[in-house]
Amino acid sequence: SLQRNIRELKSWLPRNPMKLDKEALPDLEETDCYTAPFSRARIHHFTINNKDSFFSNSTRSRIVHHVLQRTKYEDGKSKMGINRLLNNGTYEAAFPPHEGSHKSRHPIKTHGAQNHRHLLYERWARWGMWYKYQPLDLIRRYFGEKIGLYFAWLGWYTGMLIPAALVGLFVFLYGLFTMDSSQVRGHNLLFSRYSLVFLPCGRESKEICEANETIMCPMCERNCTLQKLNESCIYAKVTHLFDNGGTVFFAIFMAIWATVFLEFWKRRRAVLTYDWDLIDWEDEEEELRPQFEAKYSQVERVNPITGKPEPFQPFPDKLSRLMVSVSGIFFMISLVLTAVFAVVVYRLVAMEQFASFKWYFIKKYWQFATSGTGVCINFMIIMSLNVVYEKVAYLLTDLEHPRTESEWENSFALKMFLFQFVNLNSSIFYIAFFLGRFAGRPGKYNKLFNRWRLEECHPSGCLIDLCLQMGVIMVLKQMWNNFMELGYPLLQNWWSRRKMKRRGQSVENKISLPQWEKDWNLQPMNLHGLMDEYLEMVLQFGFTTIFVAAFPLAPLLALLNNIIEIRLDAYKFVTQWRRPMPARATDIGIWYGILEGIGVLAVITNAFVIAITSDYIPRFVYAYKYGPCTDQGYRQEKCLKGYVNSSLSVFDLSELGMGYSGYCRYRDYRAPPWSSTPYEFTLQFWHVLAARLAFIIVFEHLVFGIKSFIAYLIPDIPKDLCDRMRREKYLVQEMMYEAELEHLQRERKKNGKQYHHEWP
Repeated sequence: SLQRNIRELKSWLPRNPMKLDKEALPDLEETDCYTAPFSRARIHHFTINNKDSFFSNSTRSRIVHHVLQRTKYEDGKSKMGINRLLNNGTYEAAFPPHEGSHKSRHPIKTHGAQNHRHLLYERWARWGMWYKYQPLDLIRRYFGEKIGLYFAWLGWYTGMLIPAALVGLFVFLYGLFTMDSSQVRGHNLLFSRYSLVFLPCGRESKEICEANETIMCPMCERNCTLQKLNESCIYAKVTHLFDNGGTVFFAIFMAIWATVFLEFWKRRRAVLTYDWDLIDWEDEEEELRPQFEAKYSQVERVNPITGKPEPFQPFPDKLSRLMVSVSGIFFMISLVLTAVFAVVVYRLVAMEQFASFKWYFIKKYWQFATSGTGVCINFMIIMSLNVVYEKVAYLLTDLEHPRTESEWENSFALKMFLFQFVNLNSSIFYIAFFLGRFAGRPGKYNKLFNRWRLEECHPSGCLIDLCLQMGVIMVLKQMWNNFMELGYPLLQNWWSRRKMKRRGQSVENKISLPQWEKDWNLQPMNLHGLMDEYLEMVLQFGFTTIFVAAFPLAPLLALLNNIIEIRLDAYKFVTQWRRPMPARATDIGIWYGILEGIGVLAVITNAFVIAITSDYIPRFVYAYKYGPCTDQGYRQEKCLKGYVNSSLSVFDLSELGMGYSGYCRYRDYRAPPWSSTPYEFTLQFWHVLAARLAFIIVFEHLVFGIKSFIAYLIPDIPKDLCDRMRREKYLVQEMMYEAELEHLQRERKKNGKQYHHEWP
C-alpha cells in the first residue's frame, strides 16, 4: 500500500517542475532545418511557408534600423542616419514598438497568448515563474541575440551558484555545530594524522570563554578599562562560524568553481551561438561616432575594410588623450583611498567615544558599535561616490574620442568597473590586510598624527570585522540595486500616467492609442545598454569569489539575489521599458576577460586571507611545533590545548603609570618583560611568519595548477556540437548543389535551352 501511494505521488508530481512545457510555449516550435544567410538571388533555396512570418519581428526591426542608418536626410557626406538626427535633436526617440499589451482579459491557458510580449510576461516575467527555466529562444526572438545572451549568461551564473551556495552553507553550519559542541561538551571532531587541510578550531573559542582570570590590556588610550579575556567570548563564537576547519577547503573549491563556471559557459555559449545561427556571423562595420567625425574631419585616411576615405585620429593625439584619461583614473582611485582613510580616522575617534558611552550595552560592545557604524558610513560614501564616478567616466571616455560606439562602450565599461571595484573593495582590503597589523604594542603604540592610537584586533582576530563589512555592503548594495532597477522605473511610469490624466486623457483614450504612443510613455532603456546589468553581476561575482574564505555565505546571498534579479530584469524589459533595438552578438564582450581576471585575483586574495587574516596558520604551527602533540604525528582537539595562551604576550602594567600594577595580555608573539630581550619578537613569531609565506606560495601554485589543468581538460566546444557543425556544413553543400541542379533543370525545361554550369 505504501509503495502504491508513493507511485501515485510520483505520477502526480511533474518530472521536471523547472522546465517549461511545450503547451506553455507553443510559439517555440520551429521546423528542424539548416539555415544560411538570406539572399534574394538564392530565394529558391529557402523553405518559405509564409512570407509575412519568414523573418522574426526582431529581424524586421533590425532591417528597418539598418535602412534608417543609411538613408540620407540632406545633401552631404555626413548627412545620413537616424542616429545623427537623434543627436542633433530633430527626433526625440526612435524605437521598435512592442507587439501589443503584456496583459489580457482572458487566461492564457484557455485562450492562448495574444502576442509574444504577452507570452513572455506570463511564462517569464511573472514572479510566480521564479523556479522555471527561462525561454531563451523566445527572448532572443523578441529582444534579439544580444539581450538573449545576457539572460542566458545570468541564468547560467545563477545555476552555477547553487553548488557554491550549498557548500558555503555547509561550511557555515559546520562552524555552527562544532562551535556549540566545543562550548557545551568540550570536545571537537577528530582528524587523521595525514590531514593537511582541516584543523580543529573549537578549542580556541572554548579557551577564550573559560579564561575568567586572564586580564587583557586596554585597547584604547582613554576611557578603556582592563577587561577579562572571557568578555570576548561572543566574538570568539561568531569568528568560529567563518574561521573553521572548512575554510581552506572552501577557498580551494571556489577557485575551482570559478574556472569550471567560465569554462562551461564557453561551451554553453558555443551551443547558443550555433542554435541562434551566430557561428559564422561577423560584426557589421560600425559607423563612426558623430563626435569623432566632427573632431577629425580634416584628417582622413582610407579605411582598409571599406576602401573609402574616413576621418582619422593621429597617434600623438590619441596617446596624449589616453594619458590624460589614465591620470583621471588614478586621481579617482586616490579619491577612493582618501575616503577609506577618512573612515579609518572615524573608527579611531569613535572607538574611544563608544568606550565611554553612557548606555551599558554600547559601552560593553563598543568594538561592534565602532565596526557597525563604520560599515554604514562607508556604504553611504560608496553609493555617493558611484554617482561621481559615473560622471567622471563619461567625461574621460568622451575626452578619448573613441572611433565607434562599441569602442566607447568598452572604454566606459572598463572605467566603471575599475572605479566601482576599487570603491567597493578598498575598505575590505584594509580590514583584511592592514587592520591591527601596525598598531604596535602596549607602551609603544603607533599613533596617527601623534594623536589617535591605531586600531588593533580583539583577541579573536579581525576576521569578524571583515565578515561584517562584506555582509552589510553586499546585502545593502543588492537591495539598493533592486530598488533602483524596478522601483525607479515604476515611479517614472506612474508619474507619466499622472501627467496624462492631468492633460485629460482617460483610460479609454489610452487603450485606443496606437502602440508606439503607449510605448512612448514607458521608460527608455538606459544609455549604457546592458553595461549596468553586467557590471552589477560582475561586481557580485567579485564579492562571491575574492574574499569567500572570510565569508562563506556570500554565494548563498548572491544566489538569492539572482533569483530575484532574473525576474526583476524580465519584468522591467517586458513591462516598464520601451522595446530596445534588437542587436546581434556572439559573446558577452569585455566582461569575460574581466571575469577571468577576477578569478585569478580571487586565488591570491584568498591565500592571503587564510594565511594572514585568519588564525589557521598560527593554529597549525602551534599544533605541530609548540602544542602538547609535538612530534607525535597525530592531531586531535587536545593538540591545540593552550593555543590561546601561547598567542598572547605579557606586558607589565606598571610601565603605563596611572596607578596600574600587575600584568596584562595582548595579541602578539613577543618576549615577556622579565626576559633578557623584553618585548622582542619570539621564535614562534618567525615560525608563524615563515609558515604563512610558505602557505601562500603552496596554495597559489596548487590552485593555479588545478585551475589550468581543469581548463585544459574542458574543451571550449562540445564534441557533439563539433559533429553537428561538420555534418551541417556537409549537408548544406549537398542540398545547395541539388537545389541548384533542380533549379537549372526547371529553367532548361521552361526555356528549352541547355545551360552549362559549374559547381561551385
